[in-house]
Amino acid sequence: METNAQTARRSLATEAVHAGREDLARLGLHAPPLDLSTTYPSYDSRAEAARIDEFATTGARPEGPPVYSRLDNPTTARFETALARLEGTESAVAFASGMAALTATLLVRGAMGLRHVVAVRPLYGCSDHLLGSGLLGTEVTWVDPAGIADAIRPDTGLVMIESPANPTLAEIDLRAAAHSCGEVPLLVDNTFATPVLQRPAESGARLVLHSATKYLGGHGDVLGGIVACDEDFARKLRQVRFATGGVLHPLAAYLLLRGLSTLPVRVRAASASAAELARRHADDPRVERVHYPRIGGAMVAFETAGDPHEVIGAVRLITPAVSLGSVDSLIQHPASISHRIVAEGDRHSSGVSDRLLRMSVGLEDVDDLWADLDQALSAGSPLTAAPASAPVAAPRTSAARAAARAAAGN
Repeated sequence: METNAQTARRSLATEAVHAGREDLARLGLHAPPLDLSTTYPSYDSRAEAARIDEFATTGARPEGPPVYSRLDNPTTARFETALARLEGTESAVAFASGMAALTATLLVRGAMGLRHVVAVRPLYGCSDHLLGSGLLGTEVTWVDPAGIADAIRPDTGLVMIESPANPTLAEIDLRAAAHSCGEVPLLVDNTFATPVLQRPAESGARLVLHSATKYLGGHGDVLGGIVACDEDFARKLRQVRFATGGVLHPLAAYLLLRGLSTLPVRVRAASASAAELARRHADDPRVERVHYPRIGGAMVAFETAGDPHEVIGAVRLITPAVSLGSVDSLIQHPASISHRIVAEGDRHSSGVSDRLLRMSVGLEDVDDLWADLDQALSAGSPLTAAPASAPVAAPRTSAARAAARAAAGN
């Protein structure tokens, strides 16, 4: 394998293509191999016993050939190596889903008696529910970013934020949040931004969470989750993964590693279209408010003047479905689906209105997407819509101006 000094000079685009694959040429391979074995032969049971004891004690990856796929898998390890490289962390540990990854993280801290979590809304709806439900014995204190430091207690195990947030795309100053955490690890859900747009570890986050199902996979055909972190925390996560069984299937790891190779291209192309759609929405009387982050990205949220359910029912090119990050565009009503599990008052107080729609912009032509949105917005609004071909005026709102700047940068 190449040295850290050699890989440190690589650009993100190069890392996306080559990370986790550096040994292939020496193996006489071009494409990464897919290892579907669940178990592996060993004729030296004494050595196996020593390796199992070492893993149980330290959580380090076993040296030598694999033992059992729940402990470690070569294909999964390649994906973990690649994602850690992209996020700029020492290690990464993959799981069966993003929620499995978050669960393992909470279990690591809970096992140390640190079950209190400080969190900032909005978060993904199921993350919100897991923290607040007490299913894992956690207690959560919800705060604004400015209140993080004051909310930390001796038993606080984590501070969790998501930026840009799901579904409002609200942004948090990651460096300021990390400073407020002191010695408590900051966990940043980086699913929406991906390492293409930001690398939270560079701003002081100790843990970076991804629902790999989304942009990392990129094609809507694989479930997975991953935590990028330092090796010390990774060892604890591996021990929890082995004990609880929330492992990533090797075929999923294979697809996720393949997805990483096109991640920068996909994110930048979709972000340019998303910024343009945000600009057009900002000047449309059928839209009351547009949410688009200053960092850019392929997600757009907007609040309709009319009935959002009618808009959902009227799209034809865009798929009305949950999830995001695929090559095709998706739209959904968070108050009905992704954040339905969050109490109505908590949804509203965190900016998730009943008229909010969240759109994941894919790789289709932006004018085709706008044509579909134009007719769908007309179906949901009594207002007379301008023709889809009408020229778009200069942006009037701050959100629209931010979108225009993002489009120019992407």
